[in-house]
Amino acid sequence: MATQRTMKDYCWTCGADQQHRQLNKKEEDWLKERLGRAGVGEFWLCVNVLDPDTGKQCRNLRTGFNKKPFAEPIKVPVLD
Repeated sequence: MATQRTMKDYCWTCGADQQHRQLNKKEEDWLKERLGRAGVGEFWLCVNVLDPDTGKQCRNLRTGFNKKPFAEPIKVPVLD
């Protein structure tokens, strides 16, 4: 199993530097369909925990170079 890459960078919906990770295969497939694109490898997912009781994460998307790539935030749903 491949190691998932992470980075700490600014999340504009959290308003601070937060841990981000690369998308997994299901998330990539969802985003490709959502955006109508063939590739989404530049996107990173904010994994900041917003609610410690439920473990709910922010899940906002950014790229390595652009903290706000969309006018409105796109948050990846939890996919089974």
